[in-house]
Amino acid sequence: MNRQKFIDKFMAAFFILAILKIIGILAQLFHQSFWEVIWTLVVFAFVAIMIFAVLLRLEKKEKGQNSSGGKSRGGSVYIETSIFDKIRNKYEELAEKYIAEKDYKKAAKVYMNLLQDHYRGARTLEDGGFYTEAAVVYLKKLKNRTDAAACYEKAKQYKKAIDLYKELEQKEKVGDLYRIINDIKNSNTYYQMVVDDYVSNSQMVKGSLIYRKKMEMPEEAQKILLKGWEENKDAFNCLNNYFANIFDVKQLEHSIQELYQKTPEDKKIIYLDAMKHEFKKDPKLQTATRNIAYEIITEKVAGHSEIVNELKHFNPDDEVILKDISRYKTGRNKMFRN
Repeated sequence: MNRQKFIDKFMAAFFILAILKIIGILAQLFHQSFWEVIWTLVVFAFVAIMIFAVLLRLEKKEKGQNSSGGKSRGGSVYIETSIFDKIRNKYEELAEKYIAEKDYKKAAKVYMNLLQDHYRGARTLEDGGFYTEAAVVYLKKLKNRTDAAACYEKAKQYKKAIDLYKELEQKEKVGDLYRIINDIKNSNTYYQMVVDDYVSNSQMVKGSLIYRKKMEMPEEAQKILLKGWEENKDAFNCLNNYFANIFDVKQLEHSIQELYQKTPEDKKIIYLDAMKHEFKKDPKLQTATRNIAYEIITEKVAGHSEIVNELKHFNPDDEVILKDISRYKTGRNKMFRN
């Protein structure tokens, strides 16, 4: 097939497709407003005229080459590529023009109807703040529930967003949206699922944060942290957060002493690390935390000589302690050399 025949056939096919497209646009009158359909028709007619002009120019150029005896070069593949590139570029320019004019709906129609690019169409609608329309495209055309849910959320259509997040098994997000619409019962149901998942994965601190920050259940948060400490599931962070959630200094001092009495031998060094943090919180805590530290160091120094270094954390301004630590370490080294 030479180029002239290809152009003639392409023009005939384009003419038939244009008629079918016009019929399709007019059929939209059954579910869209009259002026929306007319505008779509005007846009299509404008683009069709530009494409037809390109085809006429190519046909004229080809006829000129044939009349002058010129030989065909590149074949129909080159012509086909050239035509479609020019058409696509015209569509791209039209979409960019509409975006520059902040007419995001028209730009989206160009992307979806003329370029068959539903993703860019949805993105354009989202950028323009047409979140519901964007969600429909994400869901129906792209089967993208994640972006559809996010758009419904932005559009404040929370029930639709909740349904999608449930399908995606994003339980915390479901809880968040139920809380926004003031459905506390369902909100806490889904938050509890999140807590249960964290606990089953030994992520006690994260579970406690859901109780405290989102469910407003500080007592349950403390229970889960205490459970993590007792069961040695991220023990230090559980203990540290447990103490951090006690704001009354007297109550905190009591809890520190009470919990220490229940601490098994194999976890006392972890408790000592926690005391270094508590010592710095308030001068009123220094006596209790220092005494606990001394007791632990005394018990453990025989098997862990390096533990004497921890004394400096509880006597930061005492130069005598630092010298005593140095002498102890020097004397112990001499003993081992002998």
